[in-house]
Amino acid sequence: MSADNSGGGSVAYIQHHLTNLCVGDCDPVTHQAAGFWAFHLDTIFFSVLLGALIVVTSWRLGRNLQADTPSGFQNAVESIVEFVAQQVKDTFPGHNPMIAPLALTIFVWVWLMNFMDLIPVDLLPELAKWFGIEYLKVVPTTDLNATLAMSLTVFALILFYSIKVKGLSGYVKMFLFHPFGKFFVPVNIVMTTIEELAKPLSLALRLFGNLFAGELVFLLIALIGGTMAVGFAAAFWLPLQVLLDLGWLIFHLLVITLQAFIFMVLTIVYLGMAHTSDEEH
Repeated sequence: MSADNSGGGSVAYIQHHLTNLCVGDCDPVTHQAAGFWAFHLDTIFFSVLLGALIVVTSWRLGRNLQADTPSGFQNAVESIVEFVAQQVKDTFPGHNPMIAPLALTIFVWVWLMNFMDLIPVDLLPELAKWFGIEYLKVVPTTDLNATLAMSLTVFALILFYSIKVKGLSGYVKMFLFHPFGKFFVPVNIVMTTIEELAKPLSLALRLFGNLFAGELVFLLIALIGGTMAVGFAAAFWLPLQVLLDLGWLIFHLLVITLQAFIFMVLTIVYLGMAHTSDEEH
């Protein structure tokens, strides 16, 4: 990886890589969203592409399952499925046939989106320029819109099952009488509202913050090759860049897996809380 700093310096390089491909209601100068009807096409494209990859791979694997002589890929997939199923069994109270498939989808999809962060930061954006695409962010989870959309979807399921299990009156009572009882209704409403809103915010911000920071570190490492590796200095700075890149890549591989796991587990926990009765809550 190398950073081309002509005409803008390091700050311009970083800003360029952190700018989404925005269409619709976008600022013509900064290329940032300027209104509600602004769409980040790169985030949408890579999210849908990776989701389609999961669907196609699952379909092909399902058609070629071997009970007696499973392939290495089948064994790996079965290990992931068993791992997620065990997490659901240990964390989720009762039974809901939708929870395990949802948890598996979240874990694999989020991991694949996070994995895009391990692709050299200049590779796909430079290829996109050949097609006239000036801006391209390839990691959907470094876009707060993507992580917030996923967390709000989970939050909608939390609301649905909370009302389904507790009933509308039971759900309202939770706001009125939890956690301090009937003599502190105003305080209970404020505390429970904060508790409920913290669920989607914690899901979205934790994933976004960790992946955004990881992307920024990769960009800073790339700058070593672009700004310092000049002439004889390249003999020192380029090997250092490769060493730092490799070290951060190995560490970040653990980070992207951990963040996918945390998003999955918190989803299971929050949905499990939604499935408990008012007395259990």
